[in-house]
Amino acid sequence: MIGNLGYGEMGLIVLIILLLFGAKKLPEIGSSLGKSIRMFKKSVKDIQEELPTEENIYTDEEESRPKPRSESHAQDSPPTRDED
Repeated sequence: MIGNLGYGEMGLIVLIILLLFGAKKLPEIGSSLGKSIRMFKKSVKDIQEELPTEENIYTDEEESRPKPRSESHAQDSPPTRDED
């Protein structure tokens, strides 16, 4: 919807905001809005760093799988007993 606003509509919105909050409050509002946006971006970045990536998922799965027995260990196992 914002893409459809022209210069006249945006100027009218700025004028209304200026009348509502006053010229002295606008810098305070702008700085607090900027701080909020920075905090939000930092939080999103922290959450993305905590989430596992595809690379981490696959390496974690490989590490948690049991190691296959080598053939030399399979030959060392005792023979099974044949029942007649």
